[in-house]
Amino acid sequence: MARKVTHMAVAFSVILGAIPAQAAPNPATAEALRVIDAWADAAQTYGRWPALSIAVGEGKELVWSSGYGHVDTARKRPADGKTIYSICSISKLFTSVAVMQQWEAGKLRLDEPIVTYLPWAKLQDDGRDSVPITLRSLLTHSAGVPRDGRTSYWTGPDFPFPDQAELQADYASAKPLYPVGKYYQYSNIGLTLAGDAAAAVAGQSYNQLVESRILAPLGLSDTKPYLPYDQLGKRMAVAWGPLDRDGQRKLLKTFDTKAITPAAGFSSTAEDLVKFGLWQIDLLKQEVAPATPGVLRPSTLREMHRVQFTDPVRSGSWGLGFYVEQDGAKSFIGHDGSCPGYNTVVLVRPDSGTVVSAMTTDNREIWAEAVEIHRVLDLRRDHSFKGAAPAKVPLEDYAGRYLDNVWSNEAIILPWNGGLVRLRLPSSNPSRGLTYLKPLGNDQFRVIASDGSEMHVVTFRRDAAGKVMHYEEHHTKTLRTGGSIPEERRRAPAAKP
Repeated sequence: MARKVTHMAVAFSVILGAIPAQAAPNPATAEALRVIDAWADAAQTYGRWPALSIAVGEGKELVWSSGYGHVDTARKRPADGKTIYSICSISKLFTSVAVMQQWEAGKLRLDEPIVTYLPWAKLQDDGRDSVPITLRSLLTHSAGVPRDGRTSYWTGPDFPFPDQAELQADYASAKPLYPVGKYYQYSNIGLTLAGDAAAAVAGQSYNQLVESRILAPLGLSDTKPYLPYDQLGKRMAVAWGPLDRDGQRKLLKTFDTKAITPAAGFSSTAEDLVKFGLWQIDLLKQEVAPATPGVLRPSTLREMHRVQFTDPVRSGSWGLGFYVEQDGAKSFIGHDGSCPGYNTVVLVRPDSGTVVSAMTTDNREIWAEAVEIHRVLDLRRDHSFKGAAPAKVPLEDYAGRYLDNVWSNEAIILPWNGGLVRLRLPSSNPSRGLTYLKPLGNDQFRVIASDGSEMHVVTFRRDAAGKVMHYEEHHTKTLRTGGSIPEERRRAPAAKP
């Protein structure tokens, strides 16, 4: 495993080996990011993910990004926050913005039949009664149109995506899956139609439309409505298939989404998608439309984030192009993408002003990982030790990786709000795996339960030179094996994909 230097403000360079590339996170966020960094490092290593990139933004600033693994087949180019990936279905967010721009201009109506703008977009009549397919039903995946065309373009090794003529002929011969509004049915074809409609009324090609009216104004220089294969293995990560029974992966062929570009054809970086999310957070705070029109009006974006359709049978709620997930009183708004060899996600939390983007060349979906990153940030932001204040001790003395060789792979211990936090690695849900340690002095810490109750004592032991060597818990020793991000692991050869 090898990893790119983590990007964080210079104030924390000693902690995370960072370079001054972004705004400094506040101290609470910085502590949470150390945990996230160690967790992501373990996830990529133990999961044998070829490449993983993560970026986090707060307020108006990108505060952290990091990469793990490599972008090339020779495993010589480390991944980082600027590594380019196919973002597949996250493309739908840019298509949705393009549609709403044309709606603001009065050129599209959300509840007008789609055939008003695309006369060819007529499905075969299947005899069932239904209201017309509209842009609103397409953007909320409630139109009942087929998920994909019949050319099997998700099938390898060649991924035969249709051109525009093939798409139109295929659509004209298809029947609806359901009447409009009856069920949620995710559809790449549906968002492709939406993008085609926006381009038609704008009088531009789809690529020209999104590049000139969305990507350039937002400064998303690494986001493109195509895959930049001239950068493959350089800035763009190569695509790998899933692990087989022998623990090996096959290199996948490149693909061109052609007519399906509005639904699945974009590329981007973790840092660029965080920038896209921060633009949304900033726009949502504005109560008055700016004198100079921007990419969207604040009220339009609020309408896109508002739940427009909830399936009565299946789980899931949709705004206009955006997926909306409720976690108690908190909302995660965004989209993920899964194309051959790439899985990506961007999640916006308007209430906390945070954005998380994650990208990998593993075959697993990583929405849950992005949610977990948000949750760890929340836990540190809201954390306090009950009762007496923690004793003031040199917390960095205890920070590092610990190993017992029997009961777990490893554990990380890091500073946390005047105390310590422990996380066993690897972990699928770090927000629920944290153990809080309140300092008592004399190298002793009290374990604090999730409800704040005080539990047993953990004691750290030092060598003759004063260096912490292990801790004892319930009379069991756990050895300290290195720092929180040991240099020897950074320099170690990567495991083969």
